[in-house]
Amino acid sequence: MNSILLIIIAATAIFSYYGWQNPPIFEKYKFNVGAILRNKEYVRLVSAGFLHADPTHLIFNMLTLYFFGPVVLQFFGPLGFIVVYFGSIILGNLFSLYLYKHQAWYSAIGASGGVSGILFAAIGMIPTMSIYFFFIPIGIPGFIFGFGYFAYSVYSMLKPRANDNIGHAAHLGGAAFGLVYTILLQPESAQENILFLGIMALPLLYLAYVVFVQKKIN
Repeated sequence: MNSILLIIIAATAIFSYYGWQNPPIFEKYKFNVGAILRNKEYVRLVSAGFLHADPTHLIFNMLTLYFFGPVVLQFFGPLGFIVVYFGSIILGNLFSLYLYKHQAWYSAIGASGGVSGILFAAIGMIPTMSIYFFFIPIGIPGFIFGFGYFAYSVYSMLKPRANDNIGHAAHLGGAAFGLVYTILLQPESAQENILFLGIMALPLLYLAYVVFVQKKIN
């Protein structure tokens, strides 16, 4: 296990716990549209990735990072891993900032953007890898999982529910960064897997059309 991965997991766990014990610190470093745009507190674009709502949120994210991080490390090395992880956190939060720039109250926390980036960088390299869910013994091909993940996230973002506290925009922005990073750095592999990647990206293309062409979310 690479030390970079362990350091990020440990730092995230420590900072999350510290935030739970110190609500003012939690509020100061979480993602918040008003604080970022009005007060230019850009550190929140990164620091929010080290805060989590509760132990379950933290454990789920760190377990996903633990299992899929080594795949990204294998293909891209420690520097590539860092670029994907923090690039995905930042891009995911920037996408949220763009979408909700008129909603100063909008807040979010969690490493899910970065974790999604790592997960989809791994799937981008091995789109047929088997992904398992708890209590389900049958592996789901990565590109099928990816399509379902993107489709659900896009639908949930476009049709938000009152009790849905998931930051789908950050997830999608982070996942897109990880996938695009893989395609740009490994174009030969992307060309070989173009069908799998194309199927997986269909919901993202639809979202891009709705957001940037129709401009229905703003």
